[in-house]
Amino acid sequence: MDVYLPIANLSVNGLLIVGLGALTGVLSGLFGVGGGFLTTPLLIFYGIPPTVAAASASTQVTGASVSGVFAHSRRKGVDYRMGGVMVVGGIIGAMMGTLLFRFFQSIGQIDIIINILYVLMLGTIGTLMMREALETIRASKKGERPVVMKRRHHPFVAVLPMRWRFYRSGLYISPLAPLILGIAVGILTMLMGVGGGFILVPAMLYILGMSAGVVVGTSLFQILFVTMATTMMHALTTRAVDLVLAALLLLGSVSGAQIGTKIASNAKPEILRVILAAIVLLVALRMVYGLGVRPDEIYTVVDL
Repeated sequence: MDVYLPIANLSVNGLLIVGLGALTGVLSGLFGVGGGFLTTPLLIFYGIPPTVAAASASTQVTGASVSGVFAHSRRKGVDYRMGGVMVVGGIIGAMMGTLLFRFFQSIGQIDIIINILYVLMLGTIGTLMMREALETIRASKKGERPVVMKRRHHPFVAVLPMRWRFYRSGLYISPLAPLILGIAVGILTMLMGVGGGFILVPAMLYILGMSAGVVVGTSLFQILFVTMATTMMHALTTRAVDLVLAALLLLGSVSGAQIGTKIASNAKPEILRVILAAIVLLVALRMVYGLGVRPDEIYTVVDL
């Protein structure tokens, strides 16, 4: 079933794109990640232009975050004050990301920048995740308890001025810390089409020192509004959002997330982390290969 993507300016197999969305949805339910950091590389592998893939993937992340925010809100798992500060930072970061996106697009290097960022990000995250998972498995086989990092905010956070109380998170820190974190995630969201939860969650735990019970919900709250703002900025500035592509991805991811959740309930967490780390590293290696080989079409025509 061929479907024409008006912004990407090519025809794709609609069922295959839905299946790709379902795959990222399964990863979301299986591993507790948004899946957006794998959606863009997989779309690029399929032949979607990196700019369109990054802009459209952020739309999918927005839709996938809505139900998660409502679910965590019902059990009081969202720190709205902390989330609000990070949303402001995320929107500022998205604006900065827009300028960077347009600059690299104007000099014809945006595709290569997106690819390089993904190689660095996926390679780092995959390596750290694999090491942690293997250490956990090794400790469990020896009958030892794995080392768990203590929850505390970073010394840099402690010296920042103008402290606020974030009651739901159990913190008394400067709002500048979550603001800066939000800016960084906003830039990544704009450039790469990711929600940023895979960076935001550990940063909220080990840099801000937030309570584990509100980290995921607050992260989803920030991701929801920042990806909405990012999608609007892409639509108004880069004009790279393909709503047909985003709709097909969202259709698959909603159903895939339910399947992944059911599988996750019967599997060991450390085994799942090893599998996810292996997938991430394989995607990173594939992108490295794509950067190093000669493309099939050397010349492309881009309408700026």
